[in-house]
Amino acid sequence: MKRILAVVGITLAMLASSAFANPVKVGDPAPAASALSDTGERVDLAEVYAKNKYTLVYFYPKADTPGCTAQGCSLRDAYEQLTELGVAVVGVSTDSVKAQADFKAKHNLPFTLLADTDAAVVKAFGVGRVFGFSSRQAYLIREGKVVYADHKGSTRQQADDVLKFLAAK
Repeated sequence: MKRILAVVGITLAMLASSAFANPVKVGDPAPAASALSDTGERVDLAEVYAKNKYTLVYFYPKADTPGCTAQGCSLRDAYEQLTELGVAVVGVSTDSVKAQADFKAKHNLPFTLLADTDAAVVKAFGVGRVFGFSSRQAYLIREGKVVYADHKGSTRQQADDVLKFLAAK
């Protein structure tokens, strides 16, 4: 019984430490990390920031699950509005390149998805992880700084939340 309680305690401590990571916040420099895209090409986020007025980096736990699909489709459906405002969208999960490519194709996602298999981007942004999956979060970057942070990351309203923020600017 003591052994079981010890294992449960260690597991809960590990979950708590990963679930409550120290995410970047508004005003912080945007992390300059890189990962492979859904096409297998390395994407350096610092280069993406430099090329765009805004960059939305959003994190989701697992490709092609209901909440992650709703989040991605929210951004897909508002993609034209977002790009008209100068927003480049980049989705990030720890899924494989193939899983990202399949997810993108299945749901006609018009933006880059990063296969952060070593969690380098997740760690750079301080995104919490539970059971190996990153938590749902979103960050809007402008001129190398985080200007908007959604630490709970909505699903169906991700695009609306970003558009409301931009409309208030």
